[in-house]
Amino acid sequence: MDDISLGGLAGILVLLLVFGAWFSAAETSMMAINRHRLNTLVRKGSKSAKLTARLLAQIDKLLGSILFGNTLLNVAAAAVTNMFILRVFGASELALLLGTLGITFVLLVVSEILPKIIAASHPEHIALPSSYLLAPLVTLFHPVVSVATALVRGFLWLFRIKVQTDQSKQKITLEELRGLVLESEHFLPRKHQKMLLNLVDLEHITVNDVMIPRSQIEALNINAAPDVLRQQIITSHHVLLPVYADTLDNIIGVLHIKRTLALLQEETLDLEQLQTLLLEPYFTPSETPLLSQLQYFQERRMRLGLVVDEYGELLGLVSLENILEEIVGEFTTQSPAQTGSFLRQEDGSLLLEGSNSLRELNRKFGFHFPLSGAKTLNGLILEHLQDIPEAGTSLKIANHPIEIIQTQGRIVKVVRIFPARQAD
Repeated sequence: MDDISLGGLAGILVLLLVFGAWFSAAETSMMAINRHRLNTLVRKGSKSAKLTARLLAQIDKLLGSILFGNTLLNVAAAAVTNMFILRVFGASELALLLGTLGITFVLLVVSEILPKIIAASHPEHIALPSSYLLAPLVTLFHPVVSVATALVRGFLWLFRIKVQTDQSKQKITLEELRGLVLESEHFLPRKHQKMLLNLVDLEHITVNDVMIPRSQIEALNINAAPDVLRQQIITSHHVLLPVYADTLDNIIGVLHIKRTLALLQEETLDLEQLQTLLLEPYFTPSETPLLSQLQYFQERRMRLGLVVDEYGELLGLVSLENILEEIVGEFTTQSPAQTGSFLRQEDGSLLLEGSNSLRELNRKFGFHFPLSGAKTLNGLILEHLQDIPEAGTSLKIANHPIEIIQTQGRIVKVVRIFPARQAD
């Protein structure tokens, strides 16, 4: 090394610092790169992405090689610095001490902090090109790294620490997925983000939460007069109608309205032929998650299910449209019997029918009514009071003052809800 000039030593030192900075940047970028984005690039056929994914699949060898190379360069940089100082200042202890402190500071700033900050900010731009140089280095350093890795694995086994070496196989939970969607507000339109969140939440919502209650089901009584049945079919707001005999607890089939067009041309509706057109009814438990119900509809190629409790009693009806509306929002035309009307008052309060769905009210008006128990506004009030209220009764639920305007029998027909800010 005595034959190398001072300029040569300075050049070597600069090169060592540059390569040390690259090792630090490569390490940080490999750890910080978005695995989902990387998998997308792999599926698109990116060669650098495939190489990066292979390196990350053997994370112990990759990190071992990077750390070995980085350590080797840092030690070499310190040695070259000492030689430079000896050439210039001689064997001065003060000069060696100051030189050691100086190269430590330079290594910290130039080869560690600065490249790692840049790599953490732009991991994809650094990790993908770096993979072409890291791949041969992993092979070159394999003998040394394999010995070090074996020792590390021995210590891990000794302390009973399990390590997932293939980061690409890490599973993501629904909550983590929800967090990713929430963080994507700068990349996705608000409407698309909301749809994705609704899709994630399908696993936590059951058919009992979105079903049309039994009292609002539009159905046909097969034992009714032919003229009555004809009128019901012609004026129906739905394509599929449940058909029962005398009582809703005795569902005998489901009628597709389009299949009755030929029968409706006759002067008298033929009930026997009408029964031959009925589809087999499909019953689903009330606690079925919506995501599972959507899959069941797809597998059975159905659009309508009759919701029953654990005793087989009919609770309501769920359709494919009900589930899709949970994802994309309301888009279908509903029967007037199933559309809870409202009227906004000058003081900001709302006049609402008791048959309104709590989920729909929360979604449409931003209320925060609990959804764990009752499903309708009428049911929530009765559950809260544990009694049938009279008109004029006032109460407060979820910080919303509520006034009972009209009751009918055991049902709360109309209520007035005031904004939550007036509940202070």
